[in-house]
Amino acid sequence: MGGAFGRWPSPAYRAAARGALRVTITASAGFYVFLYGFDSAIGATYALFGAIAMAGLSRLPGSGRRRATLLLGLVPVCWVLITLGTYLSVRTWSAVAGMLVVGFVLAFMAVGGPRFAGAATGLQLMYILPSFPPYDPGSLGERLAGASFGLVLLIIAELTLLPEPAALPYRERAARAADGAARCADRLRSAPYTLPEAALSSARALGEGLRSSRVPEAERPAGAGVRQRALAHTGLATRTLLGRLAVLPPPPRGAVPPRRSEAGGDGGDGGDGAEPDAPAGGPAGKGRAGAAEAPETEGPDPLRVVADVARETAARLRGAIPDGRAHARLRRIRKALTAAEDAPPAVLRRNAALLEVTDAALAMSTAADIAVRGRAADAPAPGRFWYARMRAPRLWWRRLSGHVGGRSVFFQNAVRISLALAAARLIAGVDTLPHGFWVLLATLTLTRTTVRETRTTMRRALTGALVGALVAAALLALVGTDIEVCAVALPPLMLVTFTLGPVKGVGWAQALFTVVVALVFAQLAPATWRLAEFRLLDVLTGSAIGAVFGLLAWPRGAHDELRRSVAVLLRIAAEIVVATTAQIAAGGRRVPVVTAPGHRSLQHALVMAESAYAQYQSEPEGPVSPSAGQDWQAALIAGHHTLWGADRLLVPPEPVVVPPLGREAAEAVIRAGDRVAAAMLLTSARTDPTGDTAETPVPLHTPTTSAAGADDPPGAPRVYYATVSWLTSLKTDLVRLTGEAETRADALVGRAPNAAHPPSPRPRSPQPWRSRPARRP
Repeated sequence: MGGAFGRWPSPAYRAAARGALRVTITASAGFYVFLYGFDSAIGATYALFGAIAMAGLSRLPGSGRRRATLLLGLVPVCWVLITLGTYLSVRTWSAVAGMLVVGFVLAFMAVGGPRFAGAATGLQLMYILPSFPPYDPGSLGERLAGASFGLVLLIIAELTLLPEPAALPYRERAARAADGAARCADRLRSAPYTLPEAALSSARALGEGLRSSRVPEAERPAGAGVRQRALAHTGLATRTLLGRLAVLPPPPRGAVPPRRSEAGGDGGDGGDGAEPDAPAGGPAGKGRAGAAEAPETEGPDPLRVVADVARETAARLRGAIPDGRAHARLRRIRKALTAAEDAPPAVLRRNAALLEVTDAALAMSTAADIAVRGRAADAPAPGRFWYARMRAPRLWWRRLSGHVGGRSVFFQNAVRISLALAAARLIAGVDTLPHGFWVLLATLTLTRTTVRETRTTMRRALTGALVGALVAAALLALVGTDIEVCAVALPPLMLVTFTLGPVKGVGWAQALFTVVVALVFAQLAPATWRLAEFRLLDVLTGSAIGAVFGLLAWPRGAHDELRRSVAVLLRIAAEIVVATTAQIAAGGRRVPVVTAPGHRSLQHALVMAESAYAQYQSEPEGPVSPSAGQDWQAALIAGHHTLWGADRLLVPPEPVVVPPLGREAAEAVIRAGDRVAAAMLLTSARTDPTGDTAETPVPLHTPTTSAAGADDPPGAPRVYYATVSWLTSLKTDLVRLTGEAETRADALVGRAPNAAHPPSPRPRSPQPWRSRPARRP
């Protein structure tokens, strides 16, 4: 980029210009119709700010059609907020109490996902607007009519005026990743039984495409409902499957996987009445290039059925209705793998790796079925799919109640903004500041989640407001009472404001918007150059209030909260690793349960860590990053792997009595589990911002297959190798978390991102009010 404005028109300017055109046409049309057509200054004000609130101040994600649908559902909410604000504003104490409660509720809406978070700021403005003079409940009809007219125009504009094309749906992303997993499974069935570099790169790209930072906000499955949870679960399971296939060890020397039979079945895996070699969703033999090179052996071929399940999953996600026979065959193969005991150690080690592959494929298939069919899906017994039979109100209650507490960044943000807005309303009401509405608007739009960010934003905003005030004062002094000039100049100035503001930053946004409001209020009532003075005073007051509450309420934002939540996550995971390996060694009775004891605590820790990580991504990096060299998503993946692996080992599909391991195998398993748990605790202590552990690297090394099998005791049973395979994957996640992974670990796609593949910036809708420095990669 060169020059003051960079290369024109850049994608950022084009996106901002499209949004600015919709806001300008909608806001100015509603303003002029009510002001000059119906001679209603109140209706004009609400039509103007209604459009600005929901299209300029909010950042509704998605295409034009999706935003229009969301706006249509928000119209009744806006009516309720305007009515509440109108009646509570009559007295200062009721206005302050209402601001505190409503401000918290609207900010806490962010727990519902990007659409709720994007609409929250605009809805705050819809409540703030009627909280100031004139205190006239009798004008409620005009206020509702003006706001409704502005919102209806905005909905029409979103549908018809330069609509953006719809982004690739998450279901299609997951379907493409499932197709990629099927291709990988097919390649692994033939010599040399490893994936070439091109296949690894393709798998890596497909897995990375399912990460939330690579998905537009509107397409992220972040809701609390059954289908949204299952779709997120599908993406995670698909990434895990790709990762398991990428590191699947080749078969032992002298033994090769069974090949595709041209005339028969899978050697004992038939019985479903279908041609076993016909893959789900396609004709027989598709995608089996090179498979015939391996000599035929007895027994089922897990990789072939994994490929069929992956294709079946992709078809289901695209709207087809597969028969599910591949899923049923894979369940039988998984059961056979868990029962295979009498085999050489190399075969058991290979079977343990295949078991993880089949488990990930079954999880992907089941989650996709729930994502498509909802509560009507044939979900298994509760466990990792605990949500499959729950109704939406109960799931939403779990989501909301889980974030009520000081450790949730959503709760922290809601408390911070509600206290700041209530204080701003109290000061504006007691001191009777002219145009006190601007005080709350400045508090709402300039308060940030960290002190450093608030300070930087305030400095730029005040500079911009000062420049804008000077320009507005000169313009008002020059124009005087000639409102025709203001009426003609307002639309082009709004277009420039909402185009440059989102791209150039908060300083430009404040400068230009100060001139815009001067032209607006000059048409509503006679105005002098002192209007610009009041605007500057209100911005200064509002930003100072935001800075004070940013300092008092969790001033470090998500930087410390992320480290603390990851530390808690790793401590709980370490406890589960120790408990799981001890139970594996001791044997005993296993029964199906919703989740093993202690695992619910890990689920809650994962929710807290994921929400902290989501906010952490939206905050600019400080001068000294507390997370240099650390891959935070690796911690989240490690938590999921701990939960899934422990449940797989300890929660059987039906009651069973497991014999104890032999002495050598039990000691080896416990020793391996202790090493992984110790590494988790060391990493946790190093990560926790409240601890006093020295900032020294944790000595970890990327585990290898040969190293994993070097100390295998003779005669170890299958469960020993399954446990070691699980612990090895956890060790790999910890290596990535501490930033010490070797270059070859890049092949572990789907488990965690790495420095070679940083997350891309999250796409944002044009928004002049929350312009921030560039986000971290």
